[in-house]
Amino acid sequence: MTGSTARGCAAGAAGITALNAVTYADMALRGRSAGTIPATPVATAGARTGHPVAAGATRDNRLSNLGALSGIAVGTSTGALVSLARGVGIRPPARGGLFAGAPALAAAGLPLACISDPRTWSARDRAADAIPRLCYGLTTYGVLSSWERRR
Repeated sequence: MTGSTARGCAAGAAGITALNAVTYADMALRGRSAGTIPATPVATAGARTGHPVAAGATRDNRLSNLGALSGIAVGTSTGALVSLARGVGIRPPARGGLFAGAPALAAAGLPLACISDPRTWSARDRAADAIPRLCYGLTTYGVLSSWERRR
């Protein structure tokens, strides 16, 4: 089980790298800045637990970085969960990328839905949110599958 978890974390790390690459490419092509949405749940959690995240520019920088780190944590832990699910026999062959990408989309989307109303998003905004997560899922599932083929 430890080996499966470690493989899943590594596959999730590869997936989150793909997600970030696609996201940054979209930002470069559209000329948009990084969003502040990933930092918002971090700020909310800090305030609710009585541990606010500094003040001023230090706060903004810290929240931005903690938001990015939380994305990495979600990506690696989702990879571990997908690997564990595969270990107990859950292996959708044709839709593996969707199987791996769905938890990442949910983990990112649920806090986002508390901050923003997805019903008001344009098709372009929806695609900018979904496509990187699909790339995450395809990469994560592909890495896990390739390790299994080698055994």
